[in-house]
Amino acid sequence: MSVTPLSSRQTYIDWLRIFAIIGVLLFHSAMPYVADWEWHIKNPETSNTLLELNDFMSRWRMPLLFFISGAVSYFMLQRYNGSAFLGQRFLRLFVPLIVGILVIVPPQIYLERVVAGYQGNFWQFYLHMFKTGAYPKGDLSWHHLWFICYLLVYDILLTPLFVHLMSKGRKLMQRLEWLAKGSRIYFLALPGVLVYTFWMNRFRATHDLIHDYGYFPYYLFFVLVGFICIANQSFMDSLARNRRTSFAIAVLSILIINYCRWNKIEPWFATGYFNPDYRFYLFAFVGGVNAYMWVFTAVGYGKQYLNRPWKGMAYVNQAVYPFYILHQTVIVIITFYLVKVPDPIGMKYIFTVIVTFLLSMCIFHLFIRPFAVMRFLFGMKGTGKKKEKENLIVHPVAVTVL
Repeated sequence: MSVTPLSSRQTYIDWLRIFAIIGVLLFHSAMPYVADWEWHIKNPETSNTLLELNDFMSRWRMPLLFFISGAVSYFMLQRYNGSAFLGQRFLRLFVPLIVGILVIVPPQIYLERVVAGYQGNFWQFYLHMFKTGAYPKGDLSWHHLWFICYLLVYDILLTPLFVHLMSKGRKLMQRLEWLAKGSRIYFLALPGVLVYTFWMNRFRATHDLIHDYGYFPYYLFFVLVGFICIANQSFMDSLARNRRTSFAIAVLSILIINYCRWNKIEPWFATGYFNPDYRFYLFAFVGGVNAYMWVFTAVGYGKQYLNRPWKGMAYVNQAVYPFYILHQTVIVIITFYLVKVPDPIGMKYIFTVIVTFLLSMCIFHLFIRPFAVMRFLFGMKGTGKKKEKENLIVHPVAVTVL
């Protein structure tokens, strides 16, 4: 087995994470203006063009983030044993999640309630929030931070397997070496595709962890595949060699999906939603293949062309996680006022993207990055410059939780 050494800089993983977070920004900034899809605050006029953009990104943006998270877990487990790894993940994930639930998310819910007719001020809402129960009936929620909760649970569930694969399970990994030959790497996608095929016809996404019977196991396999691929460098090499094939399959599958969507021949138009007709399974199979192929395309092209250093990478790596935590609240606040003006949707969307990016980065740079307490609350390492520099030299992706 070709194991990636700790000192090897896999800069393309950083680039992929950055691109994925940009995708999340573009996606959430579009939600107020997207036709058909419900969101916390909606513009009076909506755009089918932005709907198509979001439909496309919804198929791969979170799978890519979970794949990257699995890869990051591998690098962290080269530095920590299983219990220490879980301790680090608890600090970097659970603490920001609680901060998000108590501080970052409430303004989103408050403004959503104001739009729905709530008359009280924010502090009245906040004090009453803890008595209402879980969202959407109540006002307690993690909203977009569901990703952090899921990632923490995945780490708890998968750490024994990860530790085993990095020690006693090396022989098993060696037996999987045949997957790196030719196009056999696609067999790694098969379990996740099958989950998507047979589960998604039955269960909608809830993001509430407990009742998310479809997407919870679906995303788990992306974490597992990300870990396995980065643990065996020949797998990553195979994804790079097969990048054009992955891209071709991704394009073909999205064309099939959109042909069905645009011509209203998706299975549920004929059979009713969640009817276990064979057409559901075929359509879901194409959807699962599509998600994996876009992820494999991004990873393959990223490894081939983006594995090069950049002077600003250390700063951006630190910003990614706080930016993710902050961005949706900024979007909701901006659009609460922006939906009231009669400007064209395109201008509103561009304004939302730019201002959200600038405000989120300013908050990170001025109020989070310089202060040890804030860094801790937002899942960052301490302000010790020497230690931080050493960690970044060891491996740039090992110090980031996403």
